[in-house]
Amino acid sequence: MSAPVAALASPFLANIPSPPQGVWFIGPIPLRAYALCIIAGIIAAVWIGSRRWVARGGREGTVIDIAVFAVPFGLVGGRLYHVATDWYKYFGPDRNPLDALKVWEGGLGIWGAVALGAVGAWIGCRRRGVPLSAFADAVAPGIILAQAIGRLGNWFNQELYGAPTDLPWGLEIYRRIDPATGLADPITGVAIDSTPITVVHPTFLYELLWNLGVFLLVIWADRKFRMGHGRVFALYVAGYTAGRLWIEMMRTDDATHILGIRINVFTSLIVFALAVLYLVLVRGKREDPELLRGKPMPGDDDTAAPPEQADAEEPKATTDAGENDSPTGKDDGPVGKDDGPAGERAEAQSADGAKDAKD
Repeated sequence: MSAPVAALASPFLANIPSPPQGVWFIGPIPLRAYALCIIAGIIAAVWIGSRRWVARGGREGTVIDIAVFAVPFGLVGGRLYHVATDWYKYFGPDRNPLDALKVWEGGLGIWGAVALGAVGAWIGCRRRGVPLSAFADAVAPGIILAQAIGRLGNWFNQELYGAPTDLPWGLEIYRRIDPATGLADPITGVAIDSTPITVVHPTFLYELLWNLGVFLLVIWADRKFRMGHGRVFALYVAGYTAGRLWIEMMRTDDATHILGIRINVFTSLIVFALAVLYLVLVRGKREDPELLRGKPMPGDDDTAAPPEQADAEEPKATTDAGENDSPTGKDDGPVGKDDGPAGERAEAQSADGAKDAKD
């Protein structure tokens, strides 16, 4: 290890190593860790959102139907935001504008993904006839968990890190090269050895852990206060931006600056203020479960009873086989005869009829 790197390394020798590579090949087909992390996050978000939607009274399959619109819109929006805020990487001197299409190499802006993803979700919600705010509340925890999973892609790509550090959890950055050309290739290349060229703050890890904390906070708050009308989503946004604000200021990667401050710092401040304002102004518990049922679609089971609401009151006691289920609590017998005066008159008439038949 060189003297400068040794000076940066932790005295406890407990630094976090970076993966030697972020791309593997199955024949000519590249298998990119960044893309796999994004896909895993989407799957987790849809799965959690589906469970929460059904628990709140919605139809099974609704979240997947809406995700068909929201996910593609979100991916396009995320890429557009990244390209718009880091335009010089694609349209500056000696740059190739077609690189803006290479989303698999990294570069998705969360606010573009949320904004355009919301447009796709709105289209899907109108098609299913369900409130967008209720859908947003159901999927909010899954979105922040997906963001946490997606940050692992930055680890594989050796990107979005902070300044050099000697803390025990410093991240080791290796020199990667393209095996075919021998040229430096920090994202898709392979590490030539295990000697780090620097040790830095793992800001991707800070955000990953922060996002997991926000995930737990949102789940807890929703269960305790039975939040609705978009307030769960607003809490997620406020929680995420509060962390992104200080983490963004630690990053040293290239970024567009306004007044010497990274543009995403301004974005986080504005979005945080709007989310808090929404939480203050908008009130109300969860929407009526009937509103979440929406329009029946082909393949829906309309005969099934609506699912139980999440955190509902204790269910009514069920009866064992052979026990009485009548409102009166009395045994109606195998033919279900009634109790009370009306039942007694019916029995008397039946007995008289039987006597007449004998006579």
